[in-house]
Amino acid sequence: MTNSDSRLMNRTMAFVLAGGRGSRLKELTDRRVKPAVYFGGKTRIVDFALSNALNSGIRKMAIATQYKAHSLIRHCQRGWSFFRAERNEFLDILPASQRMDEAMWYRGTADAVTQNIDIVDSYDVDYVVILAGDHIYKMDYEKMVRHHVEAGADVTIGCLTVPREEASAFGVMAIDENDVITSFLEKPKDPPGTPDNPNVTLASMGIYVFRWDFLRDLLTRDAEDSNSSHDFGNDLIPDIVKNGKAQAHRFEKSCVRAGPDKPAYWRDVGTVDAFWKANLDLTNFSPDLDLWDTDWPIWTYSESVPPAKFIHDEEKRRGSAVSSLVSGGCIISGTEIRESLLFTQVHTNSFSSLDRAVVLPYAYIARHARLSRVVIDRGVHIPEGLIVGEDPEEDAKWFRVSEGGVTLITQAMLDRRAAET
Repeated sequence: MTNSDSRLMNRTMAFVLAGGRGSRLKELTDRRVKPAVYFGGKTRIVDFALSNALNSGIRKMAIATQYKAHSLIRHCQRGWSFFRAERNEFLDILPASQRMDEAMWYRGTADAVTQNIDIVDSYDVDYVVILAGDHIYKMDYEKMVRHHVEAGADVTIGCLTVPREEASAFGVMAIDENDVITSFLEKPKDPPGTPDNPNVTLASMGIYVFRWDFLRDLLTRDAEDSNSSHDFGNDLIPDIVKNGKAQAHRFEKSCVRAGPDKPAYWRDVGTVDAFWKANLDLTNFSPDLDLWDTDWPIWTYSESVPPAKFIHDEEKRRGSAVSSLVSGGCIISGTEIRESLLFTQVHTNSFSSLDRAVVLPYAYIARHARLSRVVIDRGVHIPEGLIVGEDPEEDAKWFRVSEGGVTLITQAMLDRRAAET
């Protein structure tokens, strides 16, 4: 980063929107908001947006929370408390606290910023990067802010390049030859191509760069509009596209790749199937998401735990893991593990097996359990002899079986099964 880049980032803040439940993750978000859901063995989903900001040189951050925020707030307090206020660095947590009206929580993504205008004013910044806190990717925001400044745009929108046949699930942009957005379309049946490739479409990532003075005026006017839903994608962005200059910033220009031949990696892990697959993709020989990259690390709260331990070496009672990730504090006692990801402090016992399993922290697997294609929630106690993943009809009686055949197991489900059998 050059000195001018550093100065630009010193005048920029990141505002992370982390209040949405993420209901498609079903019971995984019964006790925590989606950005607080675990990912990758030791991190949380929100760590990716925060780490991207930190690695990009941004040292002023705020995170707006709303739905079941305790787990998220506690994680940020424990894992992101290293900023030094005397150097004008900080991560402020902004819960929906009815600061403007005693009966009004955050009414939309734009309103979450509107209700904190006075706080953002106090940061004394020129630019604001608005981020969704619930996606998995690596991106250098400095390049996007620089693009915004050089283009003289009112808003710059981070965009994914997706095949046209897949773009109907997104808010998409039609652009001209200079990547200026000419129209914004929400989940169109016939998505537009791009000038350089008619077979692909630009889809919004929910990442926006604004000058703060421009955004502040826009939010103030929007707050007074009784017909507005106070949402960036529904209200503010279409207005700027129509009446101002909206610039598209293609993700491939600022993504941080796992290697020169690797694709631009971005995942919405918003369903049980997507969450399961993205975690298990990390067990590949050469994953598309590089968690080992020391040049662009994913920062998080790390518990002080001992290394993983594997014990017993007998026939059918061998502590082993093949093509798997096993986090610190795990004890693999006589268990065979294949193509699985185990988070911190998972304990397994003899004669059990895990195949293509994502096991969240502090889970306990009793003897003779046989589990395949599963997601096991935090702190779950798997009883002795439980078999999951071999009889879909039996699994569906007690657990959440996804459209893709992945079984989600929570402690409440096991308690109900125990009470009824």
